[in-house]
Amino acid sequence: MGKTGAYVFVCLTVIFTVIGQLLIKWQAGSAGALPAGWSSRIGFLFNLLVNPWIIVGLFCAVIAALAWILAMTRLPLGVAYPMMSLTYPLVICGGWLLFRESLSQWQLMGAALILAGVALVGLR
Repeated sequence: MGKTGAYVFVCLTVIFTVIGQLLIKWQAGSAGALPAGWSSRIGFLFNLLVNPWIIVGLFCAVIAALAWILAMTRLPLGVAYPMMSLTYPLVICGGWLLFRESLSQWQLMGAALILAGVALVGLR
């Protein structure tokens, strides 16, 4: 595998991380409020952990980890890791699109700075 393949694995890491986060947010948000008592919280968490969509979200995290391991065989950490920050703008956009979460000007400016930083690292 060359560097191009390694970049593909970094992109897969980002994509599966974002998908996993959005799936977990979707299901955790629809499960209702966290109960007050500890015994109720354990049952609540168990119900989330056996939810098929939560399982898919966690499986996405495993796929992302495996893709990351493969990317690390060919890319320096200082090049690959900044690309992981692409998850932040993608997740906040996903939250805005899918869950109607608000986006402040500060979040948008922060996301733009992250994108600029990744672009600068990519010029290396």
